Amino acid sequence: MEFIHHFISIHDNATTILLLTLILGAGFLMTRVTKLAKMPHVTGYLLAGILIGPSVLKWVDIETVRSLDFVTDIALAIIAFSVGKFFKISELKSNGVKAIILTIFEASGALIIVTLTMHYLFGLPWPFCILLGVIGSATAPASTMMTIRQYNAKGPFVDTILQVTALDDAFALIAFSVCAAFLQALETGHFSPAMLFLPLFKNVLSIGLGFGTAFVLKYLIAKRNSDDHRLVVLMIAILGLSGTCALLNVSPLLACMVLGGTYRNISDDEQLFRLLNFFAPPVLLTFFVVSGMKLDIVMLKVAGIMGVFYFFIRIVGKYIGSYTGASLLKMDKEIRYFLGMALTPQAGVSIGLAALGQRLLPTDMAMLLNTIILSSAVLYEMTGPALAKASLFLSGAITREVKVKTKKA
Repeated sequence: MEFIHHFISIHDNATTILLLTLILGAGFLMTRVTKLAKMPHVTGYLLAGILIGPSVLKWVDIETVRSLDFVTDIALAIIAFSVGKFFKISELKSNGVKAIILTIFEASGALIIVTLTMHYLFGLPWPFCILLGVIGSATAPASTMMTIRQYNAKGPFVDTILQVTALDDAFALIAFSVCAAFLQALETGHFSPAMLFLPLFKNVLSIGLGFGTAFVLKYLIAKRNSDDHRLVVLMIAILGLSGTCALLNVSPLLACMVLGGTYRNISDDEQLFRLLNFFAPPVLLTFFVVSGMKLDIVMLKVAGIMGVFYFFIRIVGKYIGSYTGASLLKMDKEIRYFLGMALTPQAGVSIGLAALGQRLLPTDMAMLLNTIILSSAVLYEMTGPALAKASLFLSGAITREVKVKTKKA
């Protein structure tokens, strides 16, 4: 009997290892295809997940996909910690006040317009529409930043993009955490101050844990330690904080963002964030492939029109919000007219927030949310680089001469 039990354990381990091999291999191979089409890697990861998942080839069943939910929490914890890097207080004091105000306007524009449009146009429930609006406020800066580097774009317009994109996801993380706290308080259908206070208290507690963990992290990984030692201790801190948040039944987003932001300010250690970038790619690849597996092709037939509407109205919201904010701040006309175009890409954080949002909704609404976000993410990742390049060109951040030279190079 002991031998049989040992054999079953080996088989289970082998299955798990081969599953991870399949996920990593499929994600990598699909990027070779999407690269030919000049699409971002995230698009390849999502398409790989759709292909091997329950909707197409069925190499991975839905129960197995659900068992990989822990990957979502780990990936989001890493993303949130990385976002904290941009919260250097000295930099925000010197040139970030306008960027913060502009970010609030452009993110709120998308949040409000998406929420109202999806509710009144499709008659969807308010909790669903609010979650969708919050997710819509997030931006994926990778496509825009890649284009900026490619064309060596510089100037006030580029500086504004970099500042706003750094703050944009932080707005989405905070808004989602607040929204989730309210929905958790009201999920039983009976409202009371105590029910509202408890989720908020848990979120505040998680923020405090993130703040305290940053000081412990600084003490444990002095710069004299090896890079291997520093990375191991960092992952202990991130995973431990994320697991504690799971026990409290709150999102790890705020806590890990506070951890990253606090550490950045008390240590001035950017190298640690770069070290994390060497560890993160396989985890993030796995996360996006698993997200693609969750896309229900049958549901796509029903939600496809909603996804298309979401795609366009979010762009409208970003544009109106950024134009309004820049106008009130009396910023340059280039920023007023073209910043919204540079903020249209959406993937990373939004897909993670959608995965967390599914836990707050009934099954049918959860599937609808995931379908809308994943289907629109593919569209955003395909159109994002072109819109970013257009905004840089129209604003004068890149000139026709630079464009020609870049092509020849």
